[in-house]
Amino acid sequence: MRVWIGCGGYSNEEWAAPGLIYEGVKKDTYLETYARHFDAVELNSSFYAIPGLKAFEGMARKSAGRTRFTVKVNKVFTHDRAPTDADFDRMLQSPGPLADAGLLGPYLAQFPYSFHRTADNRKYLLGLAERFAGHELAVELRHASWDKPEVREAMAEYGLIWVSPDYPVVGGMPEPQVHVTTDVGYLRLHGRNKGSWWEGSSAAERHDYLYNRAEMDEWAEKIALVADDLSELYIFFQNTTKGHALKNIPMLREALNARGIPVKTPDPADDGRLM
Repeated sequence: MRVWIGCGGYSNEEWAAPGLIYEGVKKDTYLETYARHFDAVELNSSFYAIPGLKAFEGMARKSAGRTRFTVKVNKVFTHDRAPTDADFDRMLQSPGPLADAGLLGPYLAQFPYSFHRTADNRKYLLGLAERFAGHELAVELRHASWDKPEVREAMAEYGLIWVSPDYPVVGGMPEPQVHVTTDVGYLRLHGRNKGSWWEGSSAAERHDYLYNRAEMDEWAEKIALVADDLSELYIFFQNTTKGHALKNIPMLREALNARGIPVKTPDPADDGRLM
């Protein structure tokens, strides 16, 4: 199993704080710096506006072949749920430069908590799977009504990747387990900030959480149980607020290596900054 570990997004300005990876780094070289530390990144900007070919060409060039990208599909597919043919064409064609460079991982469809398991929503998800046929598509379903074996069996039938999440224990959302529906796994660690998950005024506030080593060991154990079932596993830390993810990723790398799951660690220049 090849393990890819990174963060949700790479352009976090908080990482320019003293001791973090962007200290003294110009914004237009953030990706180059990020790629020296992490071998995967979950692209968030595409949720708001789908970048064009030139933007993806720039990402491929700046990452210098060191980082695998997963691309979050635009909100028109998951929140508005009214995509046009032109939306599909742009979403599937624009990341072509990443695919050509061997840097494209799965697409990510992150549905909101309000997307319950209803007949209409099941039909919509099936239609989305059909339109993304031939492309890896990971699906995060945040409402607990989807967290059922029969849902995952259907996803496996259509080649959809179940996104395994780590959420705060607030109820109404899927349990924190690693589930396998294809030979590719996808894990998103959102933090466990129970107090601000529903009340938080921003994503940064909701994700303001630093995992401890015991919690990283817990996830390493869960990953070890499914290692033989996967060829690849993508792990993305969403708790990028205040650089929490930068501290947690080395913890998880160590925990996985200790359990016989090899994790490649990039070898950045020794600049004394926190990884």
